[in-house]
Amino acid sequence: MAWNEPGGGGRDPWGGNNQQGPPDLEQAIKNLQGKLSGIFGGRGGGGGGSTGGGGGGGRKFSALGVMVIAGVLLAGWLVAGFYIVDPAEEAVVTRFGKYVRTETSGPHWLPYFIEKHETVNVAQVRGAEIGFRTAGRAQGSVGNESLMLTQDENIVDIKFAVQYRVKNARNYLFKVRDPDLTLRQITESAVREVVGKSTMDFVLTGGRSAVADDTRVLVQDTLDKYGAGLFVISVNMQDAQPPAQVQDAFNDAVKAREDEQRLKNEAQAFANDILPKARGEGDAVRERAQGYKQRVTAQAEGQSDRFLALLTEYQKAPDVTRERIYLETMESVLGKSSKVLLGGGESSNNLMYLPLDKLMSRGFEDDEDGKGRDGSGESSPMPASRLRNNSDRFRSGRTR
Repeated sequence: MAWNEPGGGGRDPWGGNNQQGPPDLEQAIKNLQGKLSGIFGGRGGGGGGSTGGGGGGGRKFSALGVMVIAGVLLAGWLVAGFYIVDPAEEAVVTRFGKYVRTETSGPHWLPYFIEKHETVNVAQVRGAEIGFRTAGRAQGSVGNESLMLTQDENIVDIKFAVQYRVKNARNYLFKVRDPDLTLRQITESAVREVVGKSTMDFVLTGGRSAVADDTRVLVQDTLDKYGAGLFVISVNMQDAQPPAQVQDAFNDAVKAREDEQRLKNEAQAFANDILPKARGEGDAVRERAQGYKQRVTAQAEGQSDRFLALLTEYQKAPDVTRERIYLETMESVLGKSSKVLLGGGESSNNLMYLPLDKLMSRGFEDDEDGKGRDGSGESSPMPASRLRNNSDRFRSGRTR
C-alpha cells in the first residue's frame, strides 16, 4: 500500500511523521551560513547566548580558515605558472606586456598574473598563395592578384605559391601587426616588380626559374627590413599564361615557335650529318691529288735523270748508245705482240711471218731426236741465246 494512500499508516519516504512535511530548505541554508561564519570569525548558530570561551574558539577557527584559503590560493597560483613548450615551438614571455625572454622546448614556470607566455610554432612550414586560392582539390583564380604587366606592355596571368616559416618568434609577434598578410602583400609586390622588368616571352618560356629566384630574394630582403621574423623557403611559379581573351592566338604563336625550333633542329642534324662526310671526301681528294702530284713529279724527275744519263752515255759512244736504244725500243714493242711480219726489201714482195708466241712457248730441241721437251715432259721456253741469235738475224736483215 502506498504511503500517501488512505490507511498507509502515516509513513513518508523521509522516515518521519507525515504530519511534519518535508525538511525546510531555508533552515538548511541558515545552518550552513552559521558554520561558515564560525570558521571566519563569526558566531555559530547555537552559540548566541554564550560569551567568553565561545569567542576564543571563534577566533581560532578564523585564523585557520584564512591559512587554508591562502594555502589553496598559493598552490593554485604556483600550479598555474607551469607550462610546457613542445620541441617545434618557442615561448615568448612578457611581463606586464613587455618582452622579457624566449623559452625553448621543455617545462618552464613563470609567476602567473605577472608574466604571460605565447607559444609560436617555428618548425611549421606555412604557405601563401598568390593569384589563386585552393579549395579542396580545386583551384580558383584571383584576377586582381594574378594579372601583371610585363616590360613589353603585355599582360600575363601568373600564379605563385610561397613556403615560409617563423625564424624569430619575438619579431613575428611584436614587430608586425599581421606577418602572414604582410608576407602575402610583399610577395605580390615583388612579383609585379620582377615581372615588370621582364618580357612576356622570357616569363612564359625559359625565365620561370629566374623570375621565381629573383622574387624570393626580393621578398626575403623586404621581410628582413620590416623585421617580420619570417624566412622564405621557396617561391614556386605554379602557372604562367596569357589572359584568356588572347589564349588562342598565343597558342598559335607557341606552335609556330615550336615548329621553327623543330625545323632548326632538323636542319642542324642534317648539317651535322653532311658536313663531316663532305670534309672527309675533301680530305680524301686532297690526299689523292697530293699522291698523284708526288708520283708524277717523281716520274718526271726519273725520266729526266734517265735522259740525262743516256745523253751522257750517248756523248761518250754514239753508235753503241744508238744500237742499245734501238734494241730496247724493239724489245718493248715486240714484247706486246705475238706475230711479226717482216718485208724482204724494197724490190722483194716476200713477207716473213714470225710466230713469236710459238717461238716463246717452244722448248729447245735435242740434236738428234727433236722431241722439243726436256726430261720433265713440259714445254721449255726458248733460251736467251737463241733469242739473241734471232734478234741478230732480224737486225742484219733490216740493215740489208
